[in-house]
Amino acid sequence: MTSLTLVDTDPAGLAADAIVIGVYAPAGGDAKLLLAPGAESVAAAFGDRPGGGLAETLWALGATGALGEVTKLAAFGAVKAPIVVAVGLGAPVDGDEGRTPPAESLRRAAGAAARALAGSASMALVLPLDEAEPSAGVRAVAEGALLGAYRFAGYKSKPSASRRDPVRKVLVHVPDAGSKAAKAALKRSGVLGAVVGRTRDWINTAPNELRPPQFAEQVAAAARDAALDVTVLDEKALARQGYGGILAVGLGSAAAPRLVRIAYEPAGATRRVALVGKGITFDTGGVSIKPGAGMWEMKSDMSGAAAVAATMLAIAQLKPKVAVVAYAPMAENMVSGSAYRPGDVVKMYSGAQVEVLNTDAEGRMILGDAIARACEDEPDYLFEVSTLTGGQVIALGKRIAGVMGTPELCERVRDAGERAGEPAWPMPLPEDVRKGMDSEVADISQVNSGMDRAGHMLQGGVFLSEFVAEGVQWAHIDIAGPSYHSGEPFGYWSKGGTGVPVRTLVELIEEIAAE
Repeated sequence: MTSLTLVDTDPAGLAADAIVIGVYAPAGGDAKLLLAPGAESVAAAFGDRPGGGLAETLWALGATGALGEVTKLAAFGAVKAPIVVAVGLGAPVDGDEGRTPPAESLRRAAGAAARALAGSASMALVLPLDEAEPSAGVRAVAEGALLGAYRFAGYKSKPSASRRDPVRKVLVHVPDAGSKAAKAALKRSGVLGAVVGRTRDWINTAPNELRPPQFAEQVAAAARDAALDVTVLDEKALARQGYGGILAVGLGSAAAPRLVRIAYEPAGATRRVALVGKGITFDTGGVSIKPGAGMWEMKSDMSGAAAVAATMLAIAQLKPKVAVVAYAPMAENMVSGSAYRPGDVVKMYSGAQVEVLNTDAEGRMILGDAIARACEDEPDYLFEVSTLTGGQVIALGKRIAGVMGTPELCERVRDAGERAGEPAWPMPLPEDVRKGMDSEVADISQVNSGMDRAGHMLQGGVFLSEFVAEGVQWAHIDIAGPSYHSGEPFGYWSKGGTGVPVRTLVELIEEIAAE
């Protein structure tokens, strides 16, 4: 695990393998690269040399200041660190290089630098912070560094020359290293970096090693280690208690389903929050089988369960004054002679009868059961997280989650996601979508057969709304796109699981606790 330390001494004299400064893209018609605040002593140490000073040298090396761009320069003794790294912060806010960059720009810049310096023992981040209130910037810089430094251990049997270990120590430069606010911000960032890393590890694990029983065991063990209350229901307990949706999806697999309940209930808490996360450890689509191309990514169909479990690990350490209970239904959607079929009618935990029309819409089946159970705890707020529909990717792309539910709560999710750097966008739950889910033989159809895949994301949200108890404010967060990054690394995202939306959930829970 990469460690974090605050420092407030002269950046030019910091003992580290590399010192990282920020640079801005030229503003307006000015073709000159701009050094960000914090780099003054480093620039002075380089002085005026043939061809110009530090900014001119970086410009000559190709630095443009684009957000996340990394340019390395040998220091040759000018500063104590052997390497100076310039990381782009984009254009200055309103053209004023004295303004503090947005938190997400700092996050991405720190992440890009940490990734570029993999293999180093240490690096010092000297990025512009608001001197009057630096804690928000500390959070962003530290989070970005930890998330950018993440590496999945993987399964390679031979060492790879191109694979370097994460930077071991990150020094975060601040105006005052003794500040209680800065120390608290650093501690919080360390907690979030660790739990997001745990989320990513679960998502990136090979699906043959993380079937429902193993996943449940790992989540339960981590939660118990964090002194949380844990209950795991196996297939026999699920059958006794009537979890028909979870059991139906798990019928086709030799690895039986599970439901994990994790509770954090501090004394004196007056608000209750429920978290529900989809845990399909692998999704073939079942009898309604998916195309083979790209099916391997369906190992990430348990990202929602991983996210809510990791959120609980963070809550156990941050200790907000609010009760939080998480439910993670886990199943493997496989093809076999015992798999559930289109045309089946399934009695859910709530008692509702659901007509199955597409076995690849399995997530809503297990979530319906978990949501109904979570509502029995009488939460004030319920947040459900799932890689539910390809329709989310079609509508909003790979980086913006869709959020549906109680309108006011959806706006709070959007705002929290904006602060956390995990954008989400509210979507509607149209009545005509629900009308098309009426069934001739059951209480509701699993999908709207008349719309086929049109409005597919909305169909998922509408179905889940049927299982939310009256009076509970709720939000369904569809992370089908942003949960897994299959492209080239950028910012603080590496290839694989991203850990979205753990930081948003923590932000929301802390906000509710402060009400």
